[in-house]
Amino acid sequence: MLEKLLNIFKIPDLRRKLLFTLCMFVVYRIGGHITLPGIDANMLLQQFQQLKGTLLGLYDIFSGGNLSRATIFALGIMPYISTSIILQLLGAVIPYYQRLQKEGEEGRRKITQHTRYGTVILATIQGFGISIFLENLGPGVVVNPGISFRLISVLTMVSGTIFIMWLGEQITEKGIGNGISLIIMIGIVARYPNDAITSWRLLKSGIHGPFFYIVLLIFVVLITAAVVFITQGQRRIPVQYARRVVGRKIYGGQSTFIPLNVNSAGVIPIIFAQSVIMLPTTLVQFFPKTGWVENIMAYIQPGYWLYNIMYGVLIVVFAYFYTAIVINPTDLADNMKKYGGFIPGKRPGAKTSEYIDRIITRITLPGAIFFAIVAILPMYLIVHFKVPFYFGGTSLLITVGVLLDTVQQIEAQLMMRHYEGFLKKGKIRGRRR
Repeated sequence: MLEKLLNIFKIPDLRRKLLFTLCMFVVYRIGGHITLPGIDANMLLQQFQQLKGTLLGLYDIFSGGNLSRATIFALGIMPYISTSIILQLLGAVIPYYQRLQKEGEEGRRKITQHTRYGTVILATIQGFGISIFLENLGPGVVVNPGISFRLISVLTMVSGTIFIMWLGEQITEKGIGNGISLIIMIGIVARYPNDAITSWRLLKSGIHGPFFYIVLLIFVVLITAAVVFITQGQRRIPVQYARRVVGRKIYGGQSTFIPLNVNSAGVIPIIFAQSVIMLPTTLVQFFPKTGWVENIMAYIQPGYWLYNIMYGVLIVVFAYFYTAIVINPTDLADNMKKYGGFIPGKRPGAKTSEYIDRIITRITLPGAIFFAIVAILPMYLIVHFKVPFYFGGTSLLITVGVLLDTVQQIEAQLMMRHYEGFLKKGKIRGRRR
């Protein structure tokens, strides 16, 4: 494995891309330590500890902890992601965006332009809300509250979001790709050293013995391997293309397949489910702590059985909902029919569409249930086993998914230059001249 890692640096182009990506990561992490003007960082951290398990806590995960520190990147890349999801959902119901999705490169450019405009609008609204939230969070958090603080904070946070969006685009164009996803992953991975330090301190204090951490380490490895296995799981539908004779040339006749992922929706269902189930917890923060408010908070706390059931059901429901948006069996069947393709034993057209839809329905359920378990796992470990760090859930799925995509891209770069990649065995073969 070490030898194959060294192969990356033998290719000048790939080496430049990796070094450029690492430099962009450094810039992003530096910005994550510059606090907004007029904020007392120590007071903010003390007040923010009470907001874990709310929408703001979820937002803080995606911003890499920048929200809890009120940095210039406090909004993170979430406005861009939210706008992208909204436009993708609009593409399923609005004919204009449906046409753009089918226009190829020109349509993608227009959608990207609309996404950028929407990101600025959404970031402005969210930045204004966060500035008011910071003022009301507690005494001493904002040194000089008022309209000047709000305007400066909104301008700074919106500029930070645009800059992160630009960093992501630069990584996609000049780096190793998946710029936005890599930025989110770096924000999540940046928490791991603190988790390791906390675990080491607890081990030295004797609260948890060595055997506890050995079992926990084995469990972490097994869960991570299971997530990798399910993420890469596919149901391949064989497709045969009819042979056509045009003049003296023969076209078609080859066999291929349609790869349907077990988890076609990715991490989006978990994000939707978290947003919905954390909304009541977030809203009750703005009400006086009366008896009925405390009762509601007690029943919807992470780790409580009712919370786990609702959370799991929402993930499964949103998995089917988002899969139906990203995969259209009717379009797949029509495209195969247009180019002379068919599934052996199935009539082209409606029968093919029904067959694909039935397979998607069957393979989505086990994948959704598994990821629901992974999403519930962190709260269960923390509440019942007193695990000192957050493991699993959205952060694990994003990290695994992004790393797999990155490895595949590097693998493709190596194979293009006749080097053996991460997933192949054998000796290195240089390019023949």
